[in-house]
Amino acid sequence: MVQVSPERLAGWFDGFARRNGGISDTAATETEVVVTGGNGATATVVVPFPPLTGTGPPTVRLVVHAKRPRRIGLLLVRLGAHSLGIAENGKVLLSRTDRHHVHGRSAAGGWSQQRFARRREEQARHAMRDVADDGVEVLVPRLAELAAVVLGGDRHALDELRGDSRLEPLFALAAQRVLDVVEPRRAVLDEAAERARDVEILLRPG
Repeated sequence: MVQVSPERLAGWFDGFARRNGGISDTAATETEVVVTGGNGATATVVVPFPPLTGTGPPTVRLVVHAKRPRRIGLLLVRLGAHSLGIAENGKVLLSRTDRHHVHGRSAAGGWSQQRFARRREEQARHAMRDVADDGVEVLVPRLAELAAVVLGGDRHALDELRGDSRLEPLFALAAQRVLDVVEPRRAVLDEAAERARDVEILLRPG
């Protein structure tokens, strides 16, 4: 799997053709473009922010589609922190970032370990509530102007947030892709805003 920025996508397709004996076939749906090289190698491209529409060569349509200006929401969550905001063309326009006080796991046993686990669970619940509150304040009121919401971070934490009914409209707009991110910070949000535009391509040899 490779990730290619929209600006490099046309050149990447040219390079794929050179490396694989030209292009023998190209097929497209609203969510996927499959390019087959002359040697049988394939590049399966996941259409970012589908559907892919229009007429003409699929790779040309895909490049135009990927470069199209769009505004997206970002929600990055881990147990110890979260960062969320609105981005357009890879640039964060507004954001909110916070850290959560959640103890690590205890090596103690018996009652001490159980008390520690209960306290940790309580801290985690408070942390997820803080994330949800920020999502409701920053993202939910602006969903109508967004092409999608891109998620990132810990999948278990994201699943916890899905249980908050206030965030149902947000998760309904969420892209399938979940970004792998380190502890969410403002700088990580900036990086995620750029990565969210990247086009994912699965390569298989001939």
